[in-house]
Amino acid sequence: PDDLVKAATIDGAGFFQIFFKIMLPISTPIMVVSIIWQFTQIWNDFLFGASFSSGASAPITVALNNLVNTTTGVKQYNVDMAAAIIAALPTLVVYVFAGKYFVRGLTAGSVKG
Repeated sequence: PDDLVKAATIDGAGFFQIFFKIMLPISTPIMVVSIIWQFTQIWNDFLFGASFSSGASAPITVALNNLVNTTTGVKQYNVDMAAAIIAALPTLVVYVFAGKYFVRGLTAGSVKG
């Protein structure tokens, strides 16, 4: 906020002191939300993994696709669902542990108060 920066400048704080003591702590929720979204995007990047990897070095999303689409005979939904949960588990863990920052970051600028 501009008022906060102006007050700190009047008190004699320099640029780096304002940045490290005021701006950086305020922007923690926003940075955590950006990290969560970036992690989710990288984890779910199917096309890159399908294009540049093969065999055992394929990411889990490609392996999940191969598991679901190469089943012959009777469809085993329990195996498909278990694989989907295993593939989604790291993203769910990130959302659970960083969820409070996620909500704070999304609602940080929504209401003036």
